Amino acid sequence: MNGKLVIETVGSLALKGNPLGDPRLREIPVYLPPAYLKDPTKRFPVIYYLVGFTGTSQKAVFSDPWRENIVERFDRLVSTGKVRDAVLVIPDCFTRFGGSQYVNSAGTGNYEDHIVKELVGYIDAKYRTLGTTAGRAVMGKSSGGFGAMSLAMRHPDVFAHAVSHSGDMFFELCYGVEFARCATALGEFDGRFLKFLTRFASARNKNKFPHELINMAGMASCYSPNRRSDLGFDIPFNERTGETDAKVFKKWLEFDPVRLAPKRTAALKKLTTLFFDCGTRDEFNLHLGARKFSDTLKKLGVKHVHEEHEFGHFDMADRYDVGFARLTEGFKKAKV
Repeated sequence: MNGKLVIETVGSLALKGNPLGDPRLREIPVYLPPAYLKDPTKRFPVIYYLVGFTGTSQKAVFSDPWRENIVERFDRLVSTGKVRDAVLVIPDCFTRFGGSQYVNSAGTGNYEDHIVKELVGYIDAKYRTLGTTAGRAVMGKSSGGFGAMSLAMRHPDVFAHAVSHSGDMFFELCYGVEFARCATALGEFDGRFLKFLTRFASARNKNKFPHELINMAGMASCYSPNRRSDLGFDIPFNERTGETDAKVFKKWLEFDPVRLAPKRTAALKKLTTLFFDCGTRDEFNLHLGARKFSDTLKKLGVKHVHEEHEFGHFDMADRYDVGFARLTEGFKKAKV
């Protein structure tokens, strides 16, 4: 590696006393490009990379002899002159259920505040960043792609550039079609989500549980928290029949980028970079969501770039090269 990887331990007040009892001390990988190490006077833009559901910041930088991790990939792109030198920061927003969706939730904690109000200031204070909106980007894949769009829409004063790879959007198709599968998967738990959750909480090997149920717990704790429920949240379907509970699902839809966009049109129009893509073989129908999101933005008159590719959800890593290149273009356009 030509640049340098630093692991910061950041204490979060926003996450202190969070409902799931997850740690408030977070390990944050920070990549410094070669030019940062060579020139002690130069300042750099910052890219915040958000990992997907069940991902962690440490897993993102884990060394694999067979493939690049995200830092190794970015280091290669920077070192070969294909993308601009920038500081790369990987927040750790993992929760007991697999992820926070990077939102504030009474069910999981204030992870949006952790990034926007704590981590951004911490990085700007400790490292030679530009410290400006124009020099700050957010990027991610899957749940991280959702997080990138959500944070950019809600905080255009913090991030001027957003890139989403295979991000969660158009919830009816990426989540709603899973409700029947969840009801079926509950069969081994006597049809009760609480029984699944109890076993899951005490299990040493959590990978053995049905992914659709793990994903449901993760999303419901973020989108439809209910501290009066034994679960700590409400699930948006009937446990026996799989039918959608419209009242609960309505709460989920408030987070859907497709539905949030009309409420945040002014914010979206402030973004210098708005890029998203998805593979036409995406296993979670997210390519259809990306098309719907693009159609929505067109109607709103929001400039954006939407691309499709031939990969699925799990084999699209090379598209990160495209995302980083788009951010380089965005920084150049913003004249930073």
